[in-house]
Amino acid sequence: MKRTLGVCYYPEHWPETQWPEDARRMAEAGLTWVRIGEFAWSMLEPAPGALNFDWLDRAIGILGAAGLKVILGTPTATPPRWMLTRHPDMLALDADGRPRKFGARRHYCFSHPGYIAECRRIVTLLAERYGCNPHVQAWQTDNEYGCHDTTLSYSDAARDAFRDWCAQKYQSPDALNKAWGNVFWSMDYGDFDEIDLPNQTVTEPNPAHVMAFRRFSSDQVVRFNRAQTEILRHHTDAPIAHNYMGRVLDFDHFDVGADLDIASWDSYPLGFLSDRLEDSAEHKHRFLRQGDPDNQAFHHDLYRAVGRGRWWIMEQQPGPVNWAPHNPAPLPGMARLWAWEAFAHGAETVCYFRWRQAPFAQEQMHAGLLRPDSVAAPALAEAAQVARELAALPDAGTAAAPVAIVFDYASAWAWQTQPQGADFDYFRLVFGAYPALRALGLNLDILPPDTADYSAYQLVLMPGLATLGEVATAALKAFGGIALVGPRSNSKTAEMSIPLPLPPDLPGLDATVALVESLPPGSAVPLQDGGAFVHWFEHLDGTADTVLKTESGRPALIRHGHLHYLAGWPTPETFTTILRDLCGKAGLKTETLPDGLRLRDTGTHRFVFNYAPEPLTYQGIEIPAAGVYWRPL
Repeated sequence: MKRTLGVCYYPEHWPETQWPEDARRMAEAGLTWVRIGEFAWSMLEPAPGALNFDWLDRAIGILGAAGLKVILGTPTATPPRWMLTRHPDMLALDADGRPRKFGARRHYCFSHPGYIAECRRIVTLLAERYGCNPHVQAWQTDNEYGCHDTTLSYSDAARDAFRDWCAQKYQSPDALNKAWGNVFWSMDYGDFDEIDLPNQTVTEPNPAHVMAFRRFSSDQVVRFNRAQTEILRHHTDAPIAHNYMGRVLDFDHFDVGADLDIASWDSYPLGFLSDRLEDSAEHKHRFLRQGDPDNQAFHHDLYRAVGRGRWWIMEQQPGPVNWAPHNPAPLPGMARLWAWEAFAHGAETVCYFRWRQAPFAQEQMHAGLLRPDSVAAPALAEAAQVARELAALPDAGTAAAPVAIVFDYASAWAWQTQPQGADFDYFRLVFGAYPALRALGLNLDILPPDTADYSAYQLVLMPGLATLGEVATAALKAFGGIALVGPRSNSKTAEMSIPLPLPPDLPGLDATVALVESLPPGSAVPLQDGGAFVHWFEHLDGTADTVLKTESGRPALIRHGHLHYLAGWPTPETFTTILRDLCGKAGLKTETLPDGLRLRDTGTHRFVFNYAPEPLTYQGIEIPAAGVYWRPL
């Protein structure tokens, strides 16, 4: 696998006389790919039907002449102002019924038929013009689906589409009423046209109604994306990608990814540490200029699964961003470290965002590889260093991982719908297991919930999987390795009811969740011999073997053979202790890494990444702060 670097570029932002020099400097720095076009609709069509593609022809030609390969984005994330005049009801509405107004981006509703038709039209025009262009060697659909909380729309278009979705799924109002339990509170419907969206209700709406709306909303993203990929497939053989975001769970990325060739994501380690992770102030201070040691790696592994092995970084942070609560600069070396970590996790390409810092509009404070005056920013030298190192280092794919975590977007929706405790968050629960395993020096894979065979792994984790389903249950039953399920797994039907038999209802495991508790901050359930549960605890009945107990004698970790069930949410230290013990049972060798040091094995090399702000030593080798070290296996 050939690994390459790229950059995001907006030729429409700069004088055309500057384009050749930009292209020359990009190629000189060792960049291979240039992403363009994803926000350019108003330049391509300044008025309805008034097409202006000549500038894009020239931009692609100049980049291609410099030896660069173009990733062409469809511009559907930024419909121009005239589009709203043509389709005044195309705006998404938030849960309070307020329109997501024009003046930024992503203001469209995925369900609006008029806007989808406009998207098909512009994508068709682009595909017909550039589908066989030799310089356009990849495509990107739209931009960052779901970013800015834009998956869920409560517009009339969404309501009408949701009614149709319900009619297709349930076939009759009686079947829907039974599935949702609408006899409760006299919520029965006599006709599908009576169904509204689950917002602005007096109190909590029916969780089955909310969950149906979440599934529908995810399907609308899939439908919207497919409308574009179907057109592109008719006109090009180039691979098609979409750039997902970090910790955006509002739609099923596996379902969207089924229509794409490449999964990519936009990696902003410092912004995400400040904006999207629940960590202590001490942790955030320690990794202020490096990012969390595991958040990027988690998303690398997730999107490798979404892309069925093929994945890129479409936007890599090069310096301070503009959108987080606080925006520090990365330590020298981090732009290099982040790129190499992505490659070690199997990335084909890492593209930095952006080429030149914009001196205007919303992102003018977002750093690029160049300053606004075209002087090199610090990350340009680091990108050029990575390019030289890529040329010298043999290609290597990912190594087999002995451990896997099952990740399920529908479970995230389920626990948002009915958290039963303010602190119960699916991503937070799953992510709690990931750094514990990484700190033990292990390679990991992330698996979709419909994975039918776990035989490639020695240890599989299923934290908080709301509904296992027949495929996952059969896979667990056949699995010969160590499995850890829970907490709160298999505790809901697909329609958000409590199943019978009561959870966890796992193969061969005689255990019943008799009662659940959600715990406020500062409360904990202490365990015998140390450790504790926080946020969540389940009272278990049954005869399964007890591995760990609470101080009061209740089961905390139980098992039947190789199958284990965890009855609470462990503290990070407790999770590490439990997982180290299970790794031993699975025959896995673990390490105790210093805080901030992480490993990743490829097919040929071991990579060592130092996220700490001070030098750390690994097997006698001192790794500087923000340093990367690799050696052959």
